[in-house]
Amino acid sequence: MKPARVHFLEVAERDLWDLRSSILENFSRQQWQETYGLIRDAVDTIASFPQAGKVPPELKPLGANQYRQIIAGMNRIIYEIRGNDIFIHIVIDTRKDFQSFLTRRLLRE
Repeated sequence: MKPARVHFLEVAERDLWDLRSSILENFSRQQWQETYGLIRDAVDTIASFPQAGKVPPELKPLGANQYRQIIAGMNRIIYEIRGNDIFIHIVIDTRKDFQSFLTRRLLRE
């Protein structure tokens, strides 16, 4: 079985840039490189095994089973499975409040 095609949505790319800026500002370039490596590894995993992620607990009551999450270090990657395509919607620090994050995102858009 060939790996799924992974697509980062523009908002998820923005999440990565925000995460990068935060880590570089508060930690170090080495910490960012380690974090980014974990994210890349997680993306490779979901490309090969899309169903490996679990439905995010915040989305489970909505029956949104096409959305999954995988943990990469201290970050959650929220993605959607559509056929052989994976769409990454969110990259968020696990310590951030997910509901507040979604509210800010909706207001920003």
